[in-house]
Amino acid sequence: MMKKIIIFLLLPAVSVTLYAQQIKNLKTRFTGSNIEVTYTLNTDKPVNIELQYSVDNGATYQTCHTISGDWQFQTSGNKTMTWECADDGVLDANIVFKIGIKQAEMQTAQTETETRQTERAEIEMIFVKGGIFRMGCEGNGCNPNEKPAHNVSLDNFYIGKYEVTQAQWKAIMDNNPSFFRGDDLPVENVSWNDVRAFIRSLNAKTGKKYRLPTEAEWEYAAKGGIYDMGSNVREWCYDWYGRYNKANQANPVGSLSGSERVIRGGRFSTIEKYCRNTARSFAAPQRKHHDLGFRLVLLN
Repeated sequence: MMKKIIIFLLLPAVSVTLYAQQIKNLKTRFTGSNIEVTYTLNTDKPVNIELQYSVDNGATYQTCHTISGDWQFQTSGNKTMTWECADDGVLDANIVFKIGIKQAEMQTAQTETETRQTERAEIEMIFVKGGIFRMGCEGNGCNPNEKPAHNVSLDNFYIGKYEVTQAQWKAIMDNNPSFFRGDDLPVENVSWNDVRAFIRSLNAKTGKKYRLPTEAEWEYAAKGGIYDMGSNVREWCYDWYGRYNKANQANPVGSLSGSERVIRGGRFSTIEKYCRNTARSFAAPQRKHHDLGFRLVLLN
């Protein structure tokens, strides 16, 4: 969890002076390892919200990329945004926030196009009943990083029945990075960072809250027999990669920081040993490969 030494200096800043009085009642609070920003918006036209942060006392600002909630095409009312600051690499710092707004332009033709794109991007989900399971490998034939096995409890969740397809990716991103082409084939050759950008756009277009599965959710679902989790392409998980420990855990999200993200699942070009549902791998978040894709989890 993020150390609670962050200082919030909320400095409303807008791209157009006319909008200066449209954002009021700015507040922040921790929600787990994320930061929640609430505000009141007063506008007669739809606007987009941009949240920026500084870790050098306001000398320079960067855009908060991992934002969910009320930030696109917003009208008047009380609003909430959540910044997954750890995913932007901000774990421990004094932070200055700056929030800005600009008028949102959306024509009828654009709306119809986005509706069709959203329909094509619809992802079939499977309900997974939460419970307690033994995570990791026990007995012979285990890789060292699969031990020690430990008890993990998980809440209910929904996971993609299939890996995200190229057709679904194209509907949201308007490109296809895959090496092996086919609309119904899993999208691959995408980095963890690419996937995060896809999820942000998907959530904005659908109004839903998708994310990558945690490593624990992935293994739990794989042990229940969800489709193609032991073959086809490997799959990105949410977690930073780290060593296991033997303590019991509830809804774990992996290491607090790191340089590589977790990869799970088998692939078409590997041997049986690495297709087991406890086998673990990892790569830098900018890494891409033609045997590496992903599936999603949907929050209630």
